[in-house]
Amino acid sequence: MMAANPHILVCDDETHLREMVGEYLAERGYRITEVPDAQSLHEAMANEPADLIVLDINMPGEDGLTALRVLRSRSDVPVIMLTAASEVIDRVVGLELGADDYIGKPVDLRELEARIKAALRRQSGTGVDDQAQRPKRAKGMVAFGQCKLDLDGARLFGPDENEIAITAMEFNLLRVFHQNIGRVLNRDQLLEQAHDRGWEPYDRSIDLRISRLRRKIEKNPAKPETIRTIRGIGYTYS
Repeated sequence: MMAANPHILVCDDETHLREMVGEYLAERGYRITEVPDAQSLHEAMANEPADLIVLDINMPGEDGLTALRVLRSRSDVPVIMLTAASEVIDRVVGLELGADDYIGKPVDLRELEARIKAALRRQSGTGVDDQAQRPKRAKGMVAFGQCKLDLDGARLFGPDENEIAITAMEFNLLRVFHQNIGRVLNRDQLLEQAHDRGWEPYDRSIDLRISRLRRKIEKNPAKPETIRTIRGIGYTYS
């Protein structure tokens, strides 16, 4: 159950920006921890895990992408990356490493808050929109290729019964595929039904996310059998 006042960890080496974001979110009821670098981020997470992390990419020392890779080896906490507006490659790599969303600098605080709310709602599975999207059959444990997906607990288990770490967005995509067995879904439909607002007209983030999912659920990710590509249209699960 998500706390009434979620704990958000803001990691950015720019003091002014870090304090501005922290103050804005604190005024809206969030518990805020501010840290200036990746090392402090890891220490803070060890002391008191956050419900969501706002993480800058361009930091001295261990950069945000390296920090994200370390985080993903330990946790599926939602991560929203802060990127320079022109650095598309950073966004792509961040999504490949498991970021849930990104927002460009200079940061629009209202947009950041909206993305935070969406990420927390996806993670907790308690949002009104999320519940409305779930048909009655989408509950309990279901087979998903060689894996099993726990639709109530938002957890994925491999054929050896060990849990496979997935992000909130990855779970939402699996849930959408399960709800649309046999249907071909284009990228816009997948993004809309998975409640992902972090995309742009020419953004191929959905392809990156599905590629990451295939590495987790397919016997041979290079020749996927569970989530198949329908050339020129989109993807299907059957």
